[in-house]
Amino acid sequence: MREKTAVVGTASQSGGLLGTKCLVRPWSFIFCVFLLAASAHLSFAAGTLPRKAVLVLYSFTDRKAQEDLEILKSATRSHVSAPVDFHVEYLGSARFDAPGYEKAVTESLASVYGGKKIDLVIAVFYPALRFAVDHRQELFPDTPIIFSTVPPRRLEGQKLWPGVTGVTMDVDLQGTIDLAFRLQPSARNAAVIVGRAETDRYWGAVINQDLRRHQPKLNIIDLPGLATDQLLKQVSALPPGTVVFFQSIPDEEAQPVIGTSEIVSTIAQRLPTYCFVNRCLGHGVIGGSYPDPVEQETDAGNLAARILSGETPENIPVVNGPPALVHVDWRQLRHWKIRESALPLGTLISYRELTPWERYAKYGGAVLLLILLQVMLIIGLLWQRVRNRKTDRRLRESEERFRLMANTTPSLVWMSDREGTVTYMNDQRINFTGRDLATGYEDAWSAFVHPDDLQSVQAANKHALEHQRQFSKEYRLRRHDGVYRWMLDIAAPRLNGDGLFAGFVGSAADITDQKLAQEALEKIGGKLIEAQEEERSRIARELHDDICQRLALLSMELEQANRGSNGSSGSQKIEDIRRHCAQIAGDVQALSHKLHSSKLEYLGLAAAIRSFCREFSQQHEVNVQFGDEDVPSFLPHDVSLSLFRVTQEALQNAMKHSGARHFSVILGGSANEIRLEVNDRGVGFDVERAKLDRGLGLVSMQERVHLVHGTFTIESTENGGTKIMVRVPLVAEVKASATDAESA
Repeated sequence: MREKTAVVGTASQSGGLLGTKCLVRPWSFIFCVFLLAASAHLSFAAGTLPRKAVLVLYSFTDRKAQEDLEILKSATRSHVSAPVDFHVEYLGSARFDAPGYEKAVTESLASVYGGKKIDLVIAVFYPALRFAVDHRQELFPDTPIIFSTVPPRRLEGQKLWPGVTGVTMDVDLQGTIDLAFRLQPSARNAAVIVGRAETDRYWGAVINQDLRRHQPKLNIIDLPGLATDQLLKQVSALPPGTVVFFQSIPDEEAQPVIGTSEIVSTIAQRLPTYCFVNRCLGHGVIGGSYPDPVEQETDAGNLAARILSGETPENIPVVNGPPALVHVDWRQLRHWKIRESALPLGTLISYRELTPWERYAKYGGAVLLLILLQVMLIIGLLWQRVRNRKTDRRLRESEERFRLMANTTPSLVWMSDREGTVTYMNDQRINFTGRDLATGYEDAWSAFVHPDDLQSVQAANKHALEHQRQFSKEYRLRRHDGVYRWMLDIAAPRLNGDGLFAGFVGSAADITDQKLAQEALEKIGGKLIEAQEEERSRIARELHDDICQRLALLSMELEQANRGSNGSSGSQKIEDIRRHCAQIAGDVQALSHKLHSSKLEYLGLAAAIRSFCREFSQQHEVNVQFGDEDVPSFLPHDVSLSLFRVTQEALQNAMKHSGARHFSVILGGSANEIRLEVNDRGVGFDVERAKLDRGLGLVSMQERVHLVHGTFTIESTENGGTKIMVRVPLVAEVKASATDAESA
């Protein structure tokens, strides 16, 4: 009726819409009438579809199966458009062994359904399937049959009957046996309890076979088809270390004093018991491996819907049911002291006891929440009050600690607001300048900065306020006795309680002594380099004016002696000696030029470097490319000498360590500076590690460039080559040194 109502409602809505269109467009009246008639016909046809009749044959008399059958009915009806009527018959197959019982059931069903049209027969479990196939011709000839929850073992060795298909059930006997011996590894005896029905006897034999295959040395105790009192007596006599496997079909029509559920509960209280059907779960058994009955019946319902919709069983292959999963009773785990960690992965646990909170949360949740809110509100108010008091006290203590720390530190501490105005100076800062505190801070500090440094200090402050980042600066500050001292001032931004920029806090340290020491070291380094150059010049002059002249004279004398020998045998030796002497003279002359380049003095820096690159290429058999551009014609001697020595040292280092055979030297200049680059395409090196090692060549080049107020930079990467860059200003800046400040 629900489907019928929905279809009729749709037709009514369509009619209203079409009627509106007919009023708007009169010329389409005939077409609208036709559509309304067609819609009404379809609605009537949907409400008068022929009903389908399904007969469900359930093998046993277990009325609890009604829940599973409801799932089967719902799944079938949800996929069939026509109404489906279900008729359920409980066969009581446990009595099929009784003489005449099966015949009586057949006659009873024939009398009830003989005159009715049955569209489909559904057989649940194997006894019902066998019954339906055996009595098919007398009860419902040519009616398709599907089966549900039939183990594949029951169908082995026989061909499927015509017009029959279905869904098999995964009876995981081995999974239940494995679970039992996993949780009771010390068990040495297995008691197999089965009922009297043919199905129970069949499964009892299969269980025995699987147990012997699982553990050949296991002591198997068979208790088949015993009366209740005999069974309980036999169970009470079982030895310790016995695990029970229970398989019995309940016969509700017999109405025994003690039913199957009570029997299994009584046995499970004494011995750990496992069952092969999920209906035992909740009656004292620990558990077993079972397929999901909901999914099993849903698959059967979908299969039934396909046949009711017109498909034939021959075109529908048998469907494998859902896989079995281990399912246990949490209460029995507690009873037998079995840890949950011993269970296999993916185990389903039922009947878990709720915690007190889970039991009473739905009753006391609202009250507890209200009380909790009130308590939290009171605690929040009290906490806020205490927090405010603590905050005020901490602020006062923090200010006192800051002032104490700031006034005892040797640094000159200051603080400014977000506009850059100084709002605080510690005692050391005030005592250093000697300014009267009564005049206020403001920008009066600028009066004590050296006039030559004031502009750069103000620019640094402005840049810091714009970017609100940490900064440092060096400047000269006038002491109370009128002497200017070099200060290193480091400042960092400070934030207020809201995290917003509130200004800067900084401290200045007197670095005049370090400046003096640095200048002294620079002077010593410069004097050492000057002494080295003087010594080089003296040695070069000695080599050129004395040694080279004497070697040349010796070479001439050997040549004359060779001419007077008139081709004697010793003339060749004299010629060899003369040639070696000439080579030595050439090497000494080259060494002289290397120690002191006369071309640098007379021809200039570019010509001297070009000549050195050519001689270096010839001496080491490498390729050195030299290029120059806009090099001033006149350079200070110290600048020319520094760049020339850097070129020499850089090429020597590259030749020794880079592994390259091609180098380039570029010399360029402008009106304000001169630049030098020495490049190679060698293996490169780690610049930071080289700075830590401070090799002699690197130190020498840095010191030479520093003496002429230049910058020295190295760029190098592993397997990426090395570039040495030097920039030297040509306009000397007048800088007041710390010594001048001290003498002032």
